[in-house]
Amino acid sequence: MSNQENVQEAMLGNEPATEQPSAETPAEHVIDTLPSIEEQLRGLELKAAEHYDAWLRAKADGENIRRRAQEDIAKAHKFAVEKFAGELLAVKDSLEAALAVPEQTVESFRSGVELTLKQLVSAFEKNALIEVNPVGEKFDPHKHQAIGMVDSDQEANTVVTVLQKGYLIAERTLRPALVMVAKGK
Repeated sequence: MSNQENVQEAMLGNEPATEQPSAETPAEHVIDTLPSIEEQLRGLELKAAEHYDAWLRAKADGENIRRRAQEDIAKAHKFAVEKFAGELLAVKDSLEAALAVPEQTVESFRSGVELTLKQLVSAFEKNALIEVNPVGEKFDPHKHQAIGMVDSDQEANTVVTVLQKGYLIAERTLRPALVMVAKGK
């Protein structure tokens, strides 16, 4: 190492500069305190290998997280209806039981249908399936589908008749209500 390089190393904050041997100083008295280039290279290679290993591990962790998330989404799609289907099984059982009765009266048949309807409404409520029956409300194209307009004493664009109820699931329209709307006067 030249004297100029030695001074530059000292200025950069590395090991303090050592005196270079002069013609008067024997070489065995000079102690080289700087690591050799090979040692520096080995140290840098080790650090690079550590960083590369850490990067590979982080990349693998990211891939595992992505894969698990995709599996969770697939399972959620596959089994999302499971709870609702379980609630509907009781309704089906009630309908089958009503049909299995050999001699039915109109009153017993009616009461059985009413109980089955209550089970169905309960299943809808438990699963956030909300009925839309907008008689007297303002027409909302997001929740209603107008079939026609009729003359009425009500304000224009007010729902006069509901031909088929609509349904919302989690505040989203599953089926719009089919309605007749009041004409303007």
